[in-house]
Amino acid sequence: MKRLIVLALACAIAPLASAELYKYVDKDGKTVYSDTPPPGVDAKTVHVAPSSGGGGTGPKPAVTLDKELEKGRALAKDREKKAEVEEKNAKIAEQKCEQARQNLRTYTDGGRLFKYDAKGEREFLTDEEIEAARVAAQKDVDESCKS
Repeated sequence: MKRLIVLALACAIAPLASAELYKYVDKDGKTVYSDTPPPGVDAKTVHVAPSSGGGGTGPKPAVTLDKELEKGRALAKDREKKAEVEEKNAKIAEQKCEQARQNLRTYTDGGRLFKYDAKGEREFLTDEEIEAARVAAQKDVDESCKS
């Protein structure tokens, strides 16, 4: 029973011991690391902490990988939604631009243009009214067709 306790205690304490390394420069000028100091050479002691197995350099746990994967999926979904919204907005802007150009063509091409008065009767536009509407249509085209 005592042997089992001593063995368990030795196994528990073994990882806590830190390894010692010695660093020195050999006769060829190369830096050498060794676990035993060479005789007659000025060696410096380098303390190295033992690896804990689950440290930052080892593989990531599955839970962390799952969280990162889910985060990546969410980002991709957000990018896709933004792209759809931008595409829809671009299509609407294109339609507005085309409508504004058609309105401008109506006032630029000439012809007899009319409007309805309060009684519902047709009334022909004067040249000044046509010019004012053409200027307004040109402004609308400039604003709607920026790109």
